[in-house]
Amino acid sequence: MSRAVRVSTRNASFQQWQALLTNRTKRHRAGEFLVHGVRPITLAVEYGWEIRDLIYPDRQSLSAWARDMLDRTGARPVAMDPALVAELADKESAELIAVVGLPSFSDLPEADLVVVFDRPSTPGNIGTLIRSADAFGAAAVVVTGHAADPYDPKAVRASTGSLFALPVLQLDRHDRLLDWAAKGGVQLVGTDEHGAVDVADHDLTGPTALLIGNETSGLSAAWREAADVLVRIPITGAASSLNAATAATVILYETSRQRSRG
Repeated sequence: MSRAVRVSTRNASFQQWQALLTNRTKRHRAGEFLVHGVRPITLAVEYGWEIRDLIYPDRQSLSAWARDMLDRTGARPVAMDPALVAELADKESAELIAVVGLPSFSDLPEADLVVVFDRPSTPGNIGTLIRSADAFGAAAVVVTGHAADPYDPKAVRASTGSLFALPVLQLDRHDRLLDWAAKGGVQLVGTDEHGAVDVADHDLTGPTALLIGNETSGLSAAWREAADVLVRIPITGAASSLNAATAATVILYETSRQRSRG
């Protein structure tokens, strides 16, 4: 491990890292975001993400895992006053905080299952959806329109590390995705509580992009028009609808079930 930089006050470096927690513009301008937790940091390293700095509490003993991360990544070690580390960790204790470079995913992968989240407003829902997409075999998540940031700390935390396991792209417009779907013969399956077909009755075994709408207003008119089919999840009880990330999880499970049988 190289010689550590020491931070004992709220200096310029600390203020820059602190801004990454709350300021989306500064995250993307700096091209980096903060991650803490054993599983997320381990997955970021295993999947080859750029780890720029590793921040740890100064003058405290480190676990074997933390020492291994410092040795393996080649990241700059930063020994920080423990109270400041707790502040960066969003008031939680953290042995390590990683400063991770933002990826530059520019192209949609050749894939037979992609999840599109249209204008999500809640970072936690993005993270939960990413986690489900990873669990049920999606190759990528695409966030479209004016949306919350997938690299917001709440989204990163809700993904429990799955953010690092598959590409998460952000597109302001949906034209590129429509071109990609047309070239690859990918069906666009929209979700709507008033959809014409129960999800279990629609064939999801071929190349598919699942379209999940905004938590309040659902899919935009443009996505509804573009969809090849709108499917619904039959529900009972007093609930009028499902949370967007929950609905995505149900449909991803059904997609996985159909494909495992096929």
